[in-house]
Amino acid sequence: MKNKSAMAVVDVWRREVGELSNRKFAQRRAASEDLVLRLDIFEKLEKHRGCVYTASFNGDGNILASGADDKHIILWDWETGLPKLAFESGHARAKVYKVFRAKFMPYTGDCSLITCASDGQVRHAQISECSVETRLVAKHQGKAYNLAVEPGNPHLVYTCGEDALVQHIDLRTAEATELFKCQTIKGHRAHMSIIPLHAIVVDPRNPNLFAVGGLDDYTRLYDVRKYKCDGSTDFGQPTDYFYPPHVIDKYLSGETCLAFSDHSELLVSCRDKSICLFTRDMGLGHNPVPSSPSSACSEANGKAIPQVYKGHGNYQNVKGVSFFGPKSEYVVSGSGSRIFIWKKKGGELVHVIKADVLGVQCVESHPHTTALASSGVEGIKIWTPKAIDKAARPTNIEQDQKKVLNGLPRTFSRIVSYATFNYVVYNEGEDDEFVSPLGGMEPSSDDDNDNEWI
Repeated sequence: MKNKSAMAVVDVWRREVGELSNRKFAQRRAASEDLVLRLDIFEKLEKHRGCVYTASFNGDGNILASGADDKHIILWDWETGLPKLAFESGHARAKVYKVFRAKFMPYTGDCSLITCASDGQVRHAQISECSVETRLVAKHQGKAYNLAVEPGNPHLVYTCGEDALVQHIDLRTAEATELFKCQTIKGHRAHMSIIPLHAIVVDPRNPNLFAVGGLDDYTRLYDVRKYKCDGSTDFGQPTDYFYPPHVIDKYLSGETCLAFSDHSELLVSCRDKSICLFTRDMGLGHNPVPSSPSSACSEANGKAIPQVYKGHGNYQNVKGVSFFGPKSEYVVSGSGSRIFIWKKKGGELVHVIKADVLGVQCVESHPHTTALASSGVEGIKIWTPKAIDKAARPTNIEQDQKKVLNGLPRTFSRIVSYATFNYVVYNEGEDDEFVSPLGGMEPSSDDDNDNEWI
């Protein structure tokens, strides 16, 4: 610890004399474990009614977009805790529907957002000086769980849903191309013909590659360059498969969330309570053997074994997992009511934060600084290293987690449904008219764009 403290003092001196730029100084200090252990609530963002399922920073990191049970999208100035703009997403108004994802499109001046929801719709919101217009750009049969924006491209989006369909959307034409339906591997999961999908991500280092995960043991990697609109290629066949080193519970197999690092490392959050980190050399190839998939991830076969992060428990379909730090030095995930932070290298659990009493739904890392956003029934919380005292290292966390999660699969969704129902307000009437939690704002649609500017 003395050496680390001494290095910090040296870095301060080097910055003061001009030998170390402010940007490099911030990057070197942002990954400090000392800062991670001081993460504490900086701000609570409370304006949604119901559970908040998504929170996403813009490219500059100064605005946060969120979506929830109330079908509203709110853009926040998270440093002041105040909303800048709130508008109705255009997704179906019925109580059972919820917004799963809301993301900024890059290089659009934060005036273009894409959303998906449990009504199966994928919608594009365009913000002008005096209004917000939303339009339907794609549709899934069943829930549209996730979407991925091609890094650096203001026009291209991928989506996936429980219909196993992967779509590619060009916002310039508002046309969605159905790329393929994710198929089961021959000889594996014979009772299923297609795989409902929960997660999709694009490799920032090579945007031609994207990965999908769902109710299956395998994470699949695709290369969009192999797609031809005339169907003359076998594009629906992945270029590579990834499989966790062991499946703890075959009844809870599958992936709930994926993330790519800037070095093309693939992070996979599994429903059996494990998080795995894969590099490209850990893939099984384009034709894995379903009889013994784990044997391909063994040192005996000359394959490197994925790093596994332990301690968290994941029983829901949509959970957050991401990299944290300027060079992805940490892995962060929501689990139950807590946020877990591990060192990426070695998998050591560094910090556990109590974040939401009824379950963390999303964890988002700030793109440039040591800050996190989490969301759930309690709204959105911003975490920054403001605590005076460092938190103690977690101990016996797996035993504690077992106690917390004992009986959770049976009761958790019932509790959340009850709690969120009491957050959302509806008028009694034949058409179940929506009462806006944002103070009388009318729902937005392709033809109705009266939104609340704050």
